[in-house]
Amino acid sequence: MILNKDTAKKTAELLLKVKAIKLNPGEPFQWASGWKSPIYCDNRVTLSYPPVRIFLKEEIAKIVERQYGKPDVIAGVATGAIAIGILVAQELGVPFVYVRPEPKKHGRKNQIEGYLESGQNVVVIEDLISTGNSSLNAVVALKEAGAVVKGMIAIFSYGFDIATQNFKDKNINLITLSNYENLLEQALDSSYISEKELITLHEWRRDPSTWKQ
Repeated sequence: MILNKDTAKKTAELLLKVKAIKLNPGEPFQWASGWKSPIYCDNRVTLSYPPVRIFLKEEIAKIVERQYGKPDVIAGVATGAIAIGILVAQELGVPFVYVRPEPKKHGRKNQIEGYLESGQNVVVIEDLISTGNSSLNAVVALKEAGAVVKGMIAIFSYGFDIATQNFKDKNINLITLSNYENLLEQALDSSYISEKELITLHEWRRDPSTWKQ
């Protein structure tokens, strides 16, 4: 869910500007899943640009307070959302924890790193939503630890139907600063892509698993 169109387009503009998102319909990227894709997103790049990371931090923090009130804890999903999660927690003046994909194999065998009490209200921060599986895995771990998960906020989402269904099935509210639809609109407005490339990008979005296979 996008709350503010202007914020969505501004976020897309910044992600394109610092090349956190790259669009290349002519020479597709290959994802770890094996999918070929005309888009590649690595929001960790934003951390190298202070004005961009400040914008993201402030916008996410505003949404957290508006939608959920001040939480007891901010949780970041490892590893991509650890840094932005810390920045948001610092902005709100609340504790921070992060959630691994699975418990460590050694030491204390933690999956959640940091101090978390059962019954605390938590908002989860994510950098990117694709299918939503890894993000929701973090939610499960937090709930098993006794946390009350109020919702999740991410920088960007591809907007796949499967992600929408996954979040619905788990009854978790997801808000993103921007998404694929707003990204394409911004990319076209700024002449980053052509009308012809826009058609290709829409084609991929309709059936990403079989596109150019």
